Amino acid sequence: MAPDKMIRMGNQIAEFFRTQPGIDPAAKTLEHIIDFWEPRMRQQLCDYVAEGGSGLDAEVIKAAQMMA
Repeated sequence: MAPDKMIRMGNQIAEFFRTQPGIDPAAKTLEHIIDFWEPRMRQQLCDYVAEGGSGLDAEVIKAAQMMA
């Protein structure tokens, strides 16, 4: 997947969960990514975060770090 699409999708997920009261947005973002992203997409995200994660929401970075 193109990195800009991955960044946009990840950030949209984190933005949604940040609006939900009483939850950890990074944990819910991680849960969503595990449930709905295929393994290649998850690996791409982890690799991108390892390279610096430019443009990713902080919650997406935390989620990827928890996944790694």
